[in-house]
Amino acid sequence: MTTGVLAIIVGIVCLLLGILIGYILRKTVGEKAIGGAEQTAKNLILDAENKAETIRKEIEVKAKEDALKYKDEAEKEIKSRRKELSKSEHRLQQKEETIDKKLDNIERKEQSITAKEQNITKKQKNLDELHQKQLAELERISGYTRDEAKGILLQQVESEIRVEASQLIRDIETEAKEEGEKRAKEIIAGAIQRCAADHVAESTVSVVNLPNEEMKGRIIGREGRNIRAIETATGIELIIDDTPEAVILSGFDPVRREIARIALEKLIVDGRIHPARIEETVKKAEKEVNAQIKEAGEQVTYDVGIHNLHPELVKLLGRLKFRTSYGQNVLKHSEEVAHLSGLMAAELGLDVKLAKRAGLLHDIGKALDHNKEGTHVDLGMEVLKKYKEPQEVIDAMAAHHGDYEAKSVEAVIIAAADALSAARPGARRETLEAYVKRLQQLEEIANNIKGVEKSFAIQAGREIRVIAQPDKVTDAEMPMLAREIAKKVEAELDYPGQIKVNIVRETRAVDYAK
Repeated sequence: MTTGVLAIIVGIVCLLLGILIGYILRKTVGEKAIGGAEQTAKNLILDAENKAETIRKEIEVKAKEDALKYKDEAEKEIKSRRKELSKSEHRLQQKEETIDKKLDNIERKEQSITAKEQNITKKQKNLDELHQKQLAELERISGYTRDEAKGILLQQVESEIRVEASQLIRDIETEAKEEGEKRAKEIIAGAIQRCAADHVAESTVSVVNLPNEEMKGRIIGREGRNIRAIETATGIELIIDDTPEAVILSGFDPVRREIARIALEKLIVDGRIHPARIEETVKKAEKEVNAQIKEAGEQVTYDVGIHNLHPELVKLLGRLKFRTSYGQNVLKHSEEVAHLSGLMAAELGLDVKLAKRAGLLHDIGKALDHNKEGTHVDLGMEVLKKYKEPQEVIDAMAAHHGDYEAKSVEAVIIAAADALSAARPGARRETLEAYVKRLQQLEEIANNIKGVEKSFAIQAGREIRVIAQPDKVTDAEMPMLAREIAKKVEAELDYPGQIKVNIVRETRAVDYAK
């Protein structure tokens, strides 16, 4: 045990010695390390101070150099500015000298102008005195006072102005006619192209071809009972004459005439011709014609683009398919007027639908005038009111022949479109008597005007050529004479389209060689 304790004690002593030796060694080594670190720090601080001093000196040197550089630049800039200021002062001094010289010149010129004005005033006074003396001398020599001479001069000037005005009127009229004709041709050509209207000759008869001459006897029947039955059922007269293989249907009502034509053709094809069969066939023909009337009315409203028409008005429009006026189909004419009215309304920025509707319905009364009393205008107004058409349409329709006052621009357009459609070349035919009468009236109107020697109606009455008396009408007065004749023709004569007034003046000189 003692050895063990001794060993422990020895171990403890050794441990304590180790600790003590370690402490002493640590203290010695630590002090040396700290001393070395402090020396190193001092060395670093000295180096830093040396470097800082070096950098400071370098910065001071560079700052001095920059300051010198900026100083030199500033001095150069100052010198440059001083030179510019010196130049500017020199220029200003020169300008002041120039202005002073100009002011001196202006003063001298003002003095000169003042002297000239005084001189001119004196001369003007002398001229006025001379002018008064000359006027007095002229009045003495001419024998006219100043007012009388002025009146003569005014007459001469008035005559010259009249000649110039006449020339100006002629130029303006020529230009307006050319432009108007061009625009009118464009509108009419466009309307005709859209309408593609076919016109047939006016007729009150229809012809039914027969397969052979024996059919005439069958149509007449025993003791004429068949022909009487046909005439009674249709209201149309049958003319069976020497015309080979043909029967003529004569009647003023075109619808009844169409019914008779269809019925007779059906009877000829069927071959059974007797009163009972005739009555049955005529009824079938009436249904067929009524269907055609309805279809024609619906087709024209569709082509024109007019909708919401009363069904009875559509039927009345369809009846116009079988009506002609001066050889012009009334339904086609109404369609043309509708298209023309629409075109002109569009050109003028007006109500196109209103113009087309009134144009299509403007002759609706002609579908009734076979059965009722009154003009087609009054009948048309009555039927349009009956079927609740707008008042604007009725007013526009009523004014197309001038029977009633035009209450809107559309009404004037309808009247113009109606005249254009009727006056288009080839649209209508006139009777010979009416044609000759119009030509005679046209020549009489021109012959009764002062300064006209004689006149000739040419170009189918669309032009009148007037021979002026050369001793009474001058070249300058010819446009005025043409206008006077045109205005008188417009006031006194009814005619389709327009009439050209062409004035001819001829001067002749005659002498004899002896």
